[in-house]
Amino acid sequence: MKLRLATLLVLTLLSACRSRGDIMEGGGVYEVRSACPIAGVPAGTGDITLFNPPASADSRAIDVTAAISDVRAVCQDAGNDVISTVTFTITALRRDPGPARQVILPYFNVALQGSNRIAAKAIGNAALNFNPGQMQAWTRVQSTVRINRGVATLPENVQRLLTQVRKPGDPEAAVDPLSDPAVRAAVATATFEQLVGFQLTQDQLRYNATR
Repeated sequence: MKLRLATLLVLTLLSACRSRGDIMEGGGVYEVRSACPIAGVPAGTGDITLFNPPASADSRAIDVTAAISDVRAVCQDAGNDVISTVTFTITALRRDPGPARQVILPYFNVALQGSNRIAAKAIGNAALNFNPGQMQAWTRVQSTVRINRGVATLPENVQRLLTQVRKPGDPEAAVDPLSDPAVRAAVATATFEQLVGFQLTQDQLRYNATR
C-alpha cells in the first residue's frame, strides 16, 4: 500500500491579525501547524472492483464497483488527546439491475505517524443496500482516531528553531531548519495522518495498479 504524506508546513507563531498564506514582514510565509492528523486516502485504495466469478479479472465479469469520495475530517480536544473523526461516502454501482441486494465492503482506518509507522489500525465493514431494480447504492461512513497531544506536539527547542525570525542577509536565513536531520525527525515523529481506504486483497491491489 503506497502511502502519501502531505508536504509539511513550517511552524510559525499564531497571531489574530494574520492568516495562512500571508507574507510576513521581513519575508517568509505565515503558516499554521496543528496537532490534528492530516486526513486522506492512500493511493490505490480509494476504489474496489468485485468480479463474478471472483477468480476472473475480465471486464465482462465485473459485478460491483465502488469508490470513496467526499472525505471530511473534524478534530476536537479530549483532555490530553485530540480526536479526529473522518466521514466519507462510499458509492457503489452493480452491473445489472435486479432484486434487492446487500454488498459488504471492508475498509480500514489507520493512524499513521511520520509517514511510515502505523500507530493504530482498525478494520470496519460498510453495508451497501441496492433497492430492487436499482443499480446504484451509497452509504456514509464514520471513523475515529485518538492521538496523544504530547506526542503530536513539537519539542520546544524545535519550535523555537522553526519559528525563529530570519532576516535577509542573516547567515541563518540561507539555512533551511528542516535540513537538520534531528529537526526533520522531530517534525516527522510529531506528524500524524488519518488514512481511510478499502481493505483490499493483493489481487485487488494489483488490479487497481495495473488496469
